[in-house]
Amino acid sequence: MQNRGITLWLLLLLHVPGLDSATWNLFSKSSTDPTQEGEVRLVGGKHDSEGRVEVYHEGKWGTVCDDGWDLAEAQVVCRQLKFPGVVSAVTGGTYGEGLGSIWLDDMDCKGTEKSLSSCPFKGWALTDCSHKEDAGVVCERGTDLTSDTAHFLDHSLGLSDDLGELFDRGDDCDFLIAIKSPTGNRDGEGKFEVEQRNICTHKLILSLYPHFNITNGSSNLSLEISQACSPCVTSFIRYLYTRKIDVTVSSAQCLHKLASMFGVKRLMQDTGRLFTVLLPEDPSFYTQVSLYQYSVQTGDLLLQENCLQYLAWNCEALINSPAWSDLSTDFLMALLARSDLVVPDEGFLLQALESWIIEKGDSTGTKSQVALLGHIRFPMIPVEKLYDLQFTSELYRSHEKLYRVSMLRGFQFNALSFDTLRKHKSSESEEEHDYHPRIYTAEPWSVTINSTNKEPPRQDIRYDYNRRYNNYQPYYPMPEYGKSFTTPNHNSLIYQTKETNPISWSARVFKNQRECSRCISFPAASLSLQSSLSQNQTNSVRFSNRLLLTCEGRYVFHVQDFKNDIAQIPTNSSLALSYPCPEGQYDFRFVVRPEYI
Repeated sequence: MQNRGITLWLLLLLHVPGLDSATWNLFSKSSTDPTQEGEVRLVGGKHDSEGRVEVYHEGKWGTVCDDGWDLAEAQVVCRQLKFPGVVSAVTGGTYGEGLGSIWLDDMDCKGTEKSLSSCPFKGWALTDCSHKEDAGVVCERGTDLTSDTAHFLDHSLGLSDDLGELFDRGDDCDFLIAIKSPTGNRDGEGKFEVEQRNICTHKLILSLYPHFNITNGSSNLSLEISQACSPCVTSFIRYLYTRKIDVTVSSAQCLHKLASMFGVKRLMQDTGRLFTVLLPEDPSFYTQVSLYQYSVQTGDLLLQENCLQYLAWNCEALINSPAWSDLSTDFLMALLARSDLVVPDEGFLLQALESWIIEKGDSTGTKSQVALLGHIRFPMIPVEKLYDLQFTSELYRSHEKLYRVSMLRGFQFNALSFDTLRKHKSSESEEEHDYHPRIYTAEPWSVTINSTNKEPPRQDIRYDYNRRYNNYQPYYPMPEYGKSFTTPNHNSLIYQTKETNPISWSARVFKNQRECSRCISFPAASLSLQSSLSQNQTNSVRFSNRLLLTCEGRYVFHVQDFKNDIAQIPTNSSLALSYPCPEGQYDFRFVVRPEYI
């Protein structure tokens, strides 16, 4: 530290355990984090997703011989680096010859391993190869989040542009900000080498922001910032002069962290909103999960809810993604507590959780496993799957008491009326937790109508009499988008007897006022009962149906309830959607959700 100044150490790129490499993940680990045994990196490629494979062992980086190098080995490397997938395995020193040791040779991966060094190989540094045989990979990049559009934020409220010019000229500065960025290379003593540059500023401007602590008489400030965020500091300081800034998706995280650390709330809020643009863009889900963890660490509750909501609505895709096995216990606790999870059924969710617990092994601990399983709503599991659990569940024996009690509640739910169950329930929370459905999409509870931007085949021509021309003119009826389907009265078996007829539903999408006179805006959707319910059903069961909007078949970007059988579909202009979708580029999924009153 300097005697006359103050030193403020900031780490702007957060380390998220288990999610810490690929550059398309904006929340990857900082270059100041110590390299771990067995880590891999790619060197010499035109993009960060390709290059010569190097492995870290005993404090040094070394290469891999291409003997036995194939797609299975490349798959492991790309997975370890958190890329969505592998394009090709590269041999023959294509990305240049490495230096130092050749750590691995005769690799024999299955393709499912979590790290390259966990695959069978000859032994550390046991090789007959030269660096001309260094192996490489090309990984799938996913969406390139660095080539994004700038969003101009103007919070100036009439501030003069002369202040920006004053900053650019650097005239009469009286306060120096030193930016120090570790390069990632180590010097002879094993310490990270540091690049430094200075930004010339003015105390009068910085004094408007109390977190800079300018009043203590100092004339300089030292910031240690990662190389990735270093270019953003100048733009951030200039914003303090002008209240104007260009923000991209790739710069939003750095600017958000700077704004939060220095108390610039307006900038923090607006850059935080841009984070949600990231959510649909990574099919591997590593970006979404690490963004949620970032929001927890920074205390941004709005961003935290946006992330959790998106992951809940796209829970089935999350479960099938490579990120699922890397989720933390705390994250799963928060996710499983929600009722807006979109999954085929509760049995699917239980199976996914069991797979996660089994893969984690003893590292989660019995208490955490019980807590996680306690979030499963066993009465909502289809009764056939519920019965099969004692034979198919790999956790049944190790948590037999929990499963027996939970399965009993499930069987009671299917055999007894809700009034009977309610008489003997142990607590209000048990009723709410066990008997409240999530959003289940398996048959027969949902139906999909394809995107409205594609016109259906024109219907048969009808000829109507035209009084003006005293003849018959062809009339083309407006195309309708609709489907009919049936569901049981309720997911409890007591409502699915031979004496109980299934319920008929009509799902429709309206494009204009002619098709729906009571709709306020278009497109709109309706889900209406076509069957009569008995008095007993009306008194016991209500339907809290949902409409899921799926953008371009890739992700659920909005969930809407029905009011008087109508769901008004928001547009990007009418509502600030968290996860915007091009107008008309979405499909409609109608979900029936019966629940006890």
